[in-house]
Amino acid sequence: MSTQETSVTENALSGFIRAAGVILAVSYPVLALSAGVRAGYQFFLKEGVTNYLPVILSAVAAVCYLLAAIGFVVRKRWAWRLSVTMLIFELVMVLLVGTLSLAFPDVIGRTVWGRFGADYGYFPLIQPLLGLAWLFHRETRQVYGIGAQDPA
Repeated sequence: MSTQETSVTENALSGFIRAAGVILAVSYPVLALSAGVRAGYQFFLKEGVTNYLPVILSAVAAVCYLLAAIGFVVRKRWAWRLSVTMLIFELVMVLLVGTLSLAFPDVIGRTVWGRFGADYGYFPLIQPLLGLAWLFHRETRQVYGIGAQDPA
């Protein structure tokens, strides 16, 4: 690959990563609000709720999304680490709860992470992957003061 082709590829990737940052900065607070309102409604207002596991999972998701969003806004090392931790936790939970919701739908019920985030257009599955790619991108790490020799 020539130097010019490499430069074009790197510029395209950097442009995509920058766009991902904007998408994440908007979508994470929206998902935090959505999951939080869903959990609040189910917990406090919805009558006849007998299975509180989906409610608790949605509340945990809302807190996870909120903490990740804080990490996207605050450009400090601790915020970068917070976001990485929350996104890894979120990805694990989406995969775990998504799998369990297919195997045991009556136990898991309807939750943000159920069926891999199907109720939310699969954003809960895609977002942590996009977020981790954004956080580990060279330019993003530089903004947070995370050097190439110090990935964490």
